[in-house]
Amino acid sequence: MNLLTIARKNLARRKGKAAFITAGLAVGAATVVAVAAFVGSMQADINHKLEQYGANILIMPEVKSLGLNYAGIQLGGVSVATREIPQEELALIHTIKNKANIAAVSPLVLGAVAVNGREVLLAGVDFSAVGIIKPWWKADGAFPVGDQALLGSEAARHLSLSQGGGFSLSGREIRVSGVLASTGSQDDNLVFMPLAEAQTILGKEGLVTMAEVAALCGACPVDEMVNQIAEKIPGVKVMAIRQVVQGRMDTLDKIKGLSWGVSGVVAVVGAMVMLVTMMGSVRERTREIGVLRAVGFRKSHVVKVLLAEAVALSVLAGVVGWVVGLAGAQAALVFLVDANHVRVALDPLLAAVSVGLTLVLGMAATAYPAWQAARLDPGMALRAL
Repeated sequence: MNLLTIARKNLARRKGKAAFITAGLAVGAATVVAVAAFVGSMQADINHKLEQYGANILIMPEVKSLGLNYAGIQLGGVSVATREIPQEELALIHTIKNKANIAAVSPLVLGAVAVNGREVLLAGVDFSAVGIIKPWWKADGAFPVGDQALLGSEAARHLSLSQGGGFSLSGREIRVSGVLASTGSQDDNLVFMPLAEAQTILGKEGLVTMAEVAALCGACPVDEMVNQIAEKIPGVKVMAIRQVVQGRMDTLDKIKGLSWGVSGVVAVVGAMVMLVTMMGSVRERTREIGVLRAVGFRKSHVVKVLLAEAVALSVLAGVVGWVVGLAGAQAALVFLVDANHVRVALDPLLAAVSVGLTLVLGMAATAYPAWQAARLDPGMALRAL
């Protein structure tokens, strides 16, 4: 009979204690796995939303007066920028070091115009990039082409216009191709036209007032890209937009710190459960250990038997903790995010971490009881009971 057989039969005889030890370690492992899987999935969800968030970098000229407002740019009846941005300079954005991270660049020209006797802000937009830059835009009708316009919801209401209507602008007859659904932003107050037509109407051919840039991924180095763009296009102000996404990231960081603290406490409690149980097991097996020592088993053999039991229970606890932790994380995601595109991945590395954690805790908790068992005097052990 070898040492592993002795360890296996000892566990079989003490199923209750083995189950108790396994459960204690599994709870600790499950908590750690659940936190890691949950945080990872939440970060994936935030990155997914960031990719769909639209523009996260703005390129603007310097502003020096007040007037109609859009995205921090003040416009009145006259140009207020130190200079308009030549549209051809925007091509330099695609030469920066992180050019592969650029999903879209959308130039925008802005100016005040009179429609039906009312002053409104006209925006020339590259509608081919709207799907990436402003994915939340929904139009009742179609996006404009040629001498057509898309009206923001508030602009349509104030101008008393709807889809199919029309108005005159700089001697042109403009047809309303659609009305933009309310966005809750300043877009609701604007009149949108294709970029080239708006540049002609405003007398700004080849010039843009600002540009919006969408990075391709949530983990892109946006701050570095801001600096790179600023170096390529001098005389403009380049800034990154954080807004709601950054707020969610900050909240997630706080939750992550708290969760890891709780996980550490639970894992330590699991190890303490194993330590106490193993100490009790050694006391109960005093005569058994004495017999083993009396028939020639060395101290190292006794230690190996106890450690073998600990390894078996630790591995089982790690596997159980991994499965339970992933299930718990997935259950939590259902209530917190859109589970249609966010799933907890069956990460083999996380399984290895779970098993490794329980092994470390199990071995650490068993080391002292095993050392105590090995120090038992065979004669005293046999007379103990």
